[in-house]
Amino acid sequence: MEIRSSCQPAPDRQPPAVNEDLVLTGPDFAVVFDGATPFQGIDSGCRHTVAWLVGRLARYVAPPLLTASTAPLADVLAESIAAVGAEHTHTCDLTNRDSPSSTVAMVRVRPDCVEHLVLADSPVVYRAPDQAVTVHSDDRLEQLPERTVESVRRLRNAPDGFWVASTDPSAAYEAVTGTTDRGEVAAIGVLSDGASRYAEHYGRSWDDLMTVLTSEGPAALIRRVRAYDEAAETIRWKRYDDATAVVLYDSGRYDGNPGGR
Repeated sequence: MEIRSSCQPAPDRQPPAVNEDLVLTGPDFAVVFDGATPFQGIDSGCRHTVAWLVGRLARYVAPPLLTASTAPLADVLAESIAAVGAEHTHTCDLTNRDSPSSTVAMVRVRPDCVEHLVLADSPVVYRAPDQAVTVHSDDRLEQLPERTVESVRRLRNAPDGFWVASTDPSAAYEAVTGTTDRGEVAAIGVLSDGASRYAEHYGRSWDDLMTVLTSEGPAALIRRVRAYDEAAETIRWKRYDDATAVVLYDSGRYDGNPGGR
């Protein structure tokens, strides 16, 4: 597989703030983590940062994927969440729903199929050989009855709410997962919501998003998002966000020309 990626912090982040997105790629997989920036003034019950959690998740997700594990992606993620939980100190309250958390989007390409896992609002997008586009997404956050700070806190990792990777390994089994015949997938996009807002919030089609991603590359997609961010008259939660975009394609089966990093 040919893989290109770009992972960029929000342009208004000031030191010591860091990029809370992280992209992990290998010969036949890609994973995007999007750490959830904590609400100001709320005690997470944990001494660790969101960036720490994201980095540790990547550390434990990578080995099974790199060794061509046949374990379901949900198992890989659940075991990684459990391993990260074991690294927390005794002062961390792992029952606190405000503990550092992250969305997860994963794809693994096998000889006969492509597997995906989507947990929270970081989608996976497929383009078929006939150019048809399929979006695999988890819209439970968008379906909350209200998006107040309190409702998001109350419904995070709750049966009637939405799920993220944090301290509860069982959240991995709440992810949107599936398998697609490899012959039906010519190109794959894996995105954090800082990049997918190009289609989700700024009115462009997913087909347009995949065209930019496959013809101009991940960095070009993020540049377009930044232009929309800057011009936006209505701000949802925050004007800018960390943004990550990955494109995967089989050079022997795809005629596109994805741009570089």
